[in-house]
Amino acid sequence: MKKKLLSQLLGGLVLGLLCSQVAQAQFTLSGQLRTRSELRDGQGTLSPEGAKPAFFTSQRTRLNMGYAGHRFKLHAAVQDVRVWGQDASSINRITLDANNGLLVHEAWGEIMLLDTTSALDNFSLKIGRQELVYDDSRLLGNLDWLQQGRRHDVALLKLEHQGWMGHIGVAFNQNQERKIGTPYNGIPAGYGAGTNGIGTMYKSMQFLYAGRKFQRGSASLLFLKDDFNKYQTEGGNRIWGQGAWSRLTSGAFVTVTPLERVGVTASAYVQRGNDKDGNKLAAHLLSAAATYTVSPRFSFGPGIDYTSGNNPAATDGVNRQFDPLYGTPHKFWGYMDYFYVADGFGKNGLVNYYLKSRYKVNEKLSVALDVHQFMAANEVLSPESVSLDRNFGTELDLVLSAAITKVVGLEAGYSTLFGSATLASPAVKNIANPDKQANWAYLMVNIKPNFLAK
Repeated sequence: MKKKLLSQLLGGLVLGLLCSQVAQAQFTLSGQLRTRSELRDGQGTLSPEGAKPAFFTSQRTRLNMGYAGHRFKLHAAVQDVRVWGQDASSINRITLDANNGLLVHEAWGEIMLLDTTSALDNFSLKIGRQELVYDDSRLLGNLDWLQQGRRHDVALLKLEHQGWMGHIGVAFNQNQERKIGTPYNGIPAGYGAGTNGIGTMYKSMQFLYAGRKFQRGSASLLFLKDDFNKYQTEGGNRIWGQGAWSRLTSGAFVTVTPLERVGVTASAYVQRGNDKDGNKLAAHLLSAAATYTVSPRFSFGPGIDYTSGNNPAATDGVNRQFDPLYGTPHKFWGYMDYFYVADGFGKNGLVNYYLKSRYKVNEKLSVALDVHQFMAANEVLSPESVSLDRNFGTELDLVLSAAITKVVGLEAGYSTLFGSATLASPAVKNIANPDKQANWAYLMVNIKPNFLAK
């Protein structure tokens, strides 16, 4: 009996010490399990007539750990992303390296460079693997829709005070530790690196972000330079050399509520320098959208995005195709991901007219319906040099979101796209005998528990 009582006392003491340490150190532990079952019948690109739809379930399993102490923070997020059945149930280590979904999504530390009594709100250095999310996530976002998400290995200097913020980010990528030189193979074997279908990861990146929040909105400026390793082609293979081609992207973003029920968002960006293949670059993006809140439950609004592209008649060798960098295209150019994701759509640019609406049925259920009209920004030519209609097609996106509990959420979506002959043409998607009506549906279960939060 004495031994049992003593063990209970010791156990209680240890537990008390652990809880005390957790409280002082502000340790957090949370997770996520997100499954998404998808029926794809023309998602991303048109399917050939008579092709059978695809069906699968993918899963993200993520564990987030945080630790905060005096003038520092640590954070790590480990995740596994797989398709159900990808691995044989009774055989170990069958998965190819290219399909191995277990990785470190985030691993960063943040150091407060000034004492906590400083007059500044924040002056810190955040280093390591991290998400970059700015403004509306058009150019810099975490791409959370993808099960694997997006992250960067970067050092980020942050200065923030009374609504003002200035961030400077620097990244320099290498394939391995080296003895001499810094050539970088931006196309690792086994998977398509990069973003927006460009297929090449940057060698280095530097950016300056300056923003200001005010009573009715916010405004910001972005200056970003990403560099791509120079190469030569010999025998059909790339030989990576010294030096880099630099792409410069700069512009402004503003969101404001001029009236009580009206919100306006606009952005404009230009790209200069050279693209990943060394071609001279002169491209731009223009975007504007408005939202009208009819009631606390219902809102809607129109918008337009214009991303420049190449005119097939141009002979100056300048690339005018805008690349929306490292953002979240799923949020802007239709949920079926026809544009600015893995599947290319030619080099003619894009005009996206849309109308978005949101209805909140109650505190736990909401419905969203979006309509997109996609057009080419430049003339589209057939292989016989015949000018084609610039219409790409019309897409409808319907999404229902339900909160079962504070931890468990459900989301179901259905999208359909009525494509045109131009969309299927060799200059765009290049699909012979296409089924011009595409369909896509999904059901997503999202469980996000906080195991420990202080």
